[in-house]
Amino acid sequence: MLKHLVFVTAFSLLVLSGCDRPQSKAPTSADRNTSSQLYIEVSALGSLDYFYDHQLGMKLAGEALGVKTEYVGPPDYDMAAMVTAFEQAIAKKPNGIVVVGFEPSLNAIVDKAAAQGIPVVTVDADLPGSRRVAFVGTGNFQAGYQGGRKLAELINNRGKVALMTKPGQSNLEERIAGYRKALAESPDIAVVQVADTQSDPTVAAQAASALLQKYPDLAGIACVEAAGGTGAATAVREARRVGQVKIVAMDRGNDVLELIKEGVISASIAQQTALMPFYATQILYNLNNHSVPITSDNNKAGITGAPAVVDTGVIIVDQSNYQYFMRK
Repeated sequence: MLKHLVFVTAFSLLVLSGCDRPQSKAPTSADRNTSSQLYIEVSALGSLDYFYDHQLGMKLAGEALGVKTEYVGPPDYDMAAMVTAFEQAIAKKPNGIVVVGFEPSLNAIVDKAAAQGIPVVTVDADLPGSRRVAFVGTGNFQAGYQGGRKLAELINNRGKVALMTKPGQSNLEERIAGYRKALAESPDIAVVQVADTQSDPTVAAQAASALLQKYPDLAGIACVEAAGGTGAATAVREARRVGQVKIVAMDRGNDVLELIKEGVISASIAQQTALMPFYATQILYNLNNHSVPITSDNNKAGITGAPAVVDTGVIIVDQSNYQYFMRK
């Protein structure tokens, strides 16, 4: 009993004496000079209202993390110009690059950055065949599925519908697949055609007009990219079929929101777009500044130390909530 008491007393003194010693702690961002770190997003279609939120996300990430951020790329859908912008971004030797993975032709330039030790995170559309670290964006199949259920509801689960997209983009193809799955759950709904918008509102309007002429009993049109909704609305309005043809758009540009207010577009599937570059930059920042020892040697174990996929989700916007999405 005496030995036990001596041991407990000695152990207690050891613990108490240890409390007086300065405790070591893991270094934090405050211990590092991170203000010189640079993170760049490379994209295309920068002239579209949709990409305002990409620029906003990068700006807010820079402010939150105390680092430098840039948004670069062509105003239109020009992959050659986007690759050039990516090359220029690599030349700046940034701490990380965020890229919209429009198409697999970008795999090579992503791999080039990775080979030079620059980590890359894809946003909005993924490049799973590349050496990118992670993907941050909308769960596109689920986004399409939710849009399809909304369209089915709007047309009372009956009638002919058409889908509008820009073929070839992995994210848009996944949304189309989601729509098909949701609409197939209503046996009285038929998907009669998938039209090409070329991500251009004028082309989308022409495509929607052709659909209305070809299918005079068309009940609904669903658009899986930003340009399609306004184009479809133009065609429906010109055909004087507002209210007869239900439109489910994509995203939350003010033009789409005004058309929801007017009742031309019934609903839109809005992405939390600004979260994509914000969280992508956070992942890159963490890779550079906060290594998580999942194993004794993450590199040799083949562990990136980052989440593989982050789903930023979608919201259905209609006349009940459109006003909260308006930008001033």
